[in-house]
Amino acid sequence: MNPINRREFLQISGGAIAGIALSGCLGLDMKPVHESIQGLRILHARQTTTICPYCSVSCGIIVHTLDGKVINTEGDPDHPINEGSLCSKGMSVYQLSHNNSNRLTVPLYRAPYAAEWEEVSWDFVLDKIAARIKETRDKTFEIRNKDGNIVNRTTGMASLGSAAMDNEECYLYQKMLRSLGFVYIEHQARI
Repeated sequence: MNPINRREFLQISGGAIAGIALSGCLGLDMKPVHESIQGLRILHARQTTTICPYCSVSCGIIVHTLDGKVINTEGDPDHPINEGSLCSKGMSVYQLSHNNSNRLTVPLYRAPYAAEWEEVSWDFVLDKIAARIKETRDKTFEIRNKDGNIVNRTTGMASLGSAAMDNEECYLYQKMLRSLGFVYIEHQARI
């Protein structure tokens, strides 16, 4: 079979489009098509624009809400940065909403050598994190390096910051880490 040329392609496409357009006049029932459009879940939803929280690119996202609940998120085609496209992290932003039954809402803890996770309080988790940071810092803190210079650092811990933090939060977070003696401080948006 010989491939069709451009002229034949346009003739076939034009005929198909004309046939579809005339099908309504010839008695083809278009009611199911109209019903499916009216049944769209975002048809009566409130539309709000926002910025993706994951990295420093700041892609635009359209959030659809109905009765105060997020029902859909999608890339904003009018946004100058992403023009409607989103990366895999941006596409998953809908999972942050309260509608996600798989989203964790309480902290879980698995004791050493335990097979199961258990729900615990936020106070328990924060106390556990603080105790482990103090223990690791005390164990690995260096006041002087091998040359005798004062360094006041710990190389036993590192931090990978969040791109969801704004500049002011990053500044305070950096100050806190430096006060603990952290040397290895990185940011998610640079990775």
